[in-house]
Amino acid sequence: MAEADRRPLKSRETRWAHALTKGLIRMRVSPNRISASSIIFALVGAFCLVQVETWHWWAWLGAAACAQLRLLANLLDGMVAVGSGQSSPVGELFNEVPDRISDVLFLAALGFVPGSHPYLGGLAAILAVFVAYIRAMGVVSGAGQCFSGWMSKPKRMFVFTVVCLWMACWPDRFSYRGLGVAGWALVLIIAGCIQTSWIRLAWISKRLRSGA
Repeated sequence: MAEADRRPLKSRETRWAHALTKGLIRMRVSPNRISASSIIFALVGAFCLVQVETWHWWAWLGAAACAQLRLLANLLDGMVAVGSGQSSPVGELFNEVPDRISDVLFLAALGFVPGSHPYLGGLAAILAVFVAYIRAMGVVSGAGQCFSGWMSKPKRMFVFTVVCLWMACWPDRFSYRGLGVAGWALVLIIAGCIQTSWIRLAWISKRLRSGA
């Protein structure tokens, strides 16, 4: 993937990220394997959410940790690919498909916790995939990558992590119209995904009309 097509991330320039990248390169871990590991983190995170009524705050902390590990995998796969000069014919598939599966697992599972609703989790998951689909369509159509909008992947995982940490510390401290913190967080993600979809479609349309 060209540098211009990569999501702009400040963490990519940090010392710890470069140290981890060098370590993974020395261990000969492939970028595709790192990409696929995000599914494992999402599965574990979703399982933690299913167990919140049994494991309580441990489950919430586990889900928050898995969300951040998922983002770490998303960061390091590209850095390892660039740093090692590795390229794969199926690299783009590994770059996209595990991400979409991870989104669905995390957000759908959040719909099953107390204070939430499965329909909200399902809709948030669908819209998260749709947001990424629009970005991919921008590339296919020749407009280029667009990472704009309120609810890109890092921001979705930020909201998810904040909710998990809140629930680990202050469970059952908030309820409005039958929804708790997790439910309203999904409403926020849904609204943000709708806004992000609109922004990206408008950007892609403008680029295509201008002959980009």
